[in-house]
Amino acid sequence: MKIAFLPKEIDNPYEVLVDKGGVNAVTELKGTGKEVGPSDASASSQVSYINTLIQQKQDAIVIAANDPNAVAPALKDAMSKGIAVVTYDSDAAPDARQIFVNQANSEEIGRSEVKMMAEQIGGSGKIAILSATPNATNQNTWIDFMKDELKKPEYKNIELVKVAYGDDDDQKSFQEAQGLLQSIPDLKGIISPTTVGISAAARYLSSSPYKGQVKLTGLGTPNQMREFVKDGTVTEFALWDPVNLGYLAGYAAAALASGQISGEKGEKFTAGKLGEYTIGDKGEIILGPPTKFNKDNIDDYDF
Repeated sequence: MKIAFLPKEIDNPYEVLVDKGGVNAVTELKGTGKEVGPSDASASSQVSYINTLIQQKQDAIVIAANDPNAVAPALKDAMSKGIAVVTYDSDAAPDARQIFVNQANSEEIGRSEVKMMAEQIGGSGKIAILSATPNATNQNTWIDFMKDELKKPEYKNIELVKVAYGDDDDQKSFQEAQGLLQSIPDLKGIISPTTVGISAAARYLSSSPYKGQVKLTGLGTPNQMREFVKDGTVTEFALWDPVNLGYLAGYAAAALASGQISGEKGEKFTAGKLGEYTIGDKGEIILGPPTKFNKDNIDDYDF
């Protein structure tokens, strides 16, 4: 069995971890797994890789979509040729894949980000969001839930003033964080629901006059954020285990490609060490709730 993992961007540290977990799963099943992908987070670059993987007659393609619709025609072509298609992290159009492996409940992620920020800024002040690409399905879904959460009475004193995009590029994210802080002098906090964005923003904050004054939370890995938690730049952030996300996606892809499941709601399969999972609405499988990391527990994790 040949299964290929196609991340948003090949150099994204988070997605490297995800795909490592996926390849591990395929190896456990005595198959051949590999990671391929573009060096830039663009949908058009992903399309060319999908077409190549179709020509290589992969048994399954596991993809984190940069744009849900731009990659859809190529993924549909793959499915028409008998290739199983699984999305992870960021979904494609539902009719362009059979299963979406979601890292956690999208609503829970979005609302929890606002709750963490509200606690850190004392329930009052201007905040901004530093996202990845404007068309990223996961980012936009989380942001929609953040905006909805902010409508609740308990957040009436918190104002979302801007959503900025760093395109999952470290340098651009760094510059966007700098721009937010310089253009909004009374900014109280930044939510960055992307591992590239939060680490770039933390790096800027850590050596700026805003350190300790402007709060930063979002989604990041413990290893990339450890120094910023310990030096007081960041109080608390969250994430799931990216290796387990890829591992689950790898087992789902193998189950699909082997005909064990078809992607229908209610079907069950076993994902190795993670145990049994059940497919939910619209072909979605949820890994589990995110973990919050702070100075008290961050040294307990290594990824």
